[in-house]
Amino acid sequence: MRTFDWIVLISSLIFIVLYGVWKGRGSKDLKGYLLANRSLKWHTIALSIMATQASAITFISGPGQAYVDGMRFVQFYFGLPLAMIILCITAIPIYHKLNVYTAYEYLENRFDYNTRALASFLFLVQRGLAAGLTIYAPSIILSIILGWNLYWTNLIVGGLVIIYTTSGGTKAVNMTHFYQMLIIMLGMLGAFYMVIRLLPSDVSFFDAANIAGRMGRINTIDFEFDLTNRYNIWSGIIGGLFLQLSYFGTDQSQVQRYLTGKSMAHSRMGLVFNGFIKIPMQFFILFVGILVFVFYQFETPPLFFNTVETKDIRSSIYAEQYSRLEKEHKRLSTEKQDQLHALSNAIDRQSGYEIKQIEKEIGNSTQKLSQVREQAVSLLQANNPDMDPSDINYIFLTFVVNFLPVGLVGLVIAAIISASMSSTSGELNALASTTIVDIYKRVVKKDGEERYYVWASKIITLSWGLYAILLAQYASRLGSLIEAVNILGSLFYGTILGIFLVAFYLKWIKGKATFFAAILAEIAVVICFLFTDLSFLWYNVVGCLGVMLFASILQPLIPGKKD
Repeated sequence: MRTFDWIVLISSLIFIVLYGVWKGRGSKDLKGYLLANRSLKWHTIALSIMATQASAITFISGPGQAYVDGMRFVQFYFGLPLAMIILCITAIPIYHKLNVYTAYEYLENRFDYNTRALASFLFLVQRGLAAGLTIYAPSIILSIILGWNLYWTNLIVGGLVIIYTTSGGTKAVNMTHFYQMLIIMLGMLGAFYMVIRLLPSDVSFFDAANIAGRMGRINTIDFEFDLTNRYNIWSGIIGGLFLQLSYFGTDQSQVQRYLTGKSMAHSRMGLVFNGFIKIPMQFFILFVGILVFVFYQFETPPLFFNTVETKDIRSSIYAEQYSRLEKEHKRLSTEKQDQLHALSNAIDRQSGYEIKQIEKEIGNSTQKLSQVREQAVSLLQANNPDMDPSDINYIFLTFVVNFLPVGLVGLVIAAIISASMSSTSGELNALASTTIVDIYKRVVKKDGEERYYVWASKIITLSWGLYAILLAQYASRLGSLIEAVNILGSLFYGTILGIFLVAFYLKWIKGKATFFAAILAEIAVVICFLFTDLSFLWYNVVGCLGVMLFASILQPLIPGKKD
């Protein structure tokens, strides 16, 4: 990075931290610190919901996911609009009527404290782990670009978030989300514009899209019903619906965003706006990755994108073997580039027979390149058995650093770090709210003054921040981060959603049956994860329906007084 990139990056981050501290000042009670006095308008809520969901993982791993696997991942969000409508009809009226601080307070009103505590515990476990991932993601950027120690980078990025989240609470979190989303979209739009500009002069935007389609990357919708396939329209609509219902309806990091609404209408509008803008936004992010893929068809890509591993192997006993593979990779890439230019010209001439012949040649070249890459990964693993064989998370960053102009590099990196800060701040804020309201205030100290609870909330926010930083130190071996964070959520979200659906709709089922049903359902989800090939999106269905089924069976079997 050059001087101007540093100016853009540092000024953006300092502004966000100072603005958050300033806007969040003056909270004297829990309602002000945790719910911003329920005073926020729908557009602030909408942007805050979006910013909390769209972490740095989205902008780092998303384009890389599309580079490797195409557009299939967008199907993950197909259940989102329907989920938003259902929540506007069901959850929001209940939360506003009960005037709750957290979603889990409702469960004690409906069942008992044990069920409330179990749901809170499941949320704290999975969201605490996810917070570590959202801190780790931008740390990859700085560790690669600057050569910093990854552990220190985690501390710096996490520390920035902790400063304004701890001092300002929910209002600081929500108000900074607007500027963070602005930086994020400017950065991604800049990357989108530049990757088109960097394509060869004889390859237009439409040519690039056509080439991507012919190489299997514009695979947006898959109608095949396959329970082991992670991304198809069925897993997206059905499994995705259950996941989004749980995430936006029961996950405190999202519920807290719309509990700050000045009215039920503002909360509903914020949710609905997010529901219908998220799919186009995710499509755009993935399409940036597709364009990067096309760009690297005409520009020889690295044999392996993780420069830390490639640097290590060049000073090892495998250096000569790896060098030979790099030369072969470059030769095949050049050959494939000539074929792609020929394909582009054949498409312009609409020469069907010629197109088929060239596509066959490209397929053979692609297969040979894959074989060379597999050999390279084997060498890297021989050199370092602990290395991650996936370099998905490094693809987009490598393009940004090597090819974007001065200033835009700093802006894109600021966008990614801003995304991390926005998501992490929402998570820490929610973790603190759940800990203080559902556990500390309910069990440990029931009669404290408001100022005491505000002070305790700040200490708890700080503690969760330090915990997330600690977890970030161990996140480097999880493969595609965007998949890892959603797999992690799917291990818990279905069970939590099942508890809430029993509470909403199965009025004859009481607390004890729901409590034990949730434990059984979570065991079933873990079994699916450990011992089956079931796609992770279906874990949400298993957990949710498992709670409802087990609770229905257990309720008549529980003796004595009905709770």
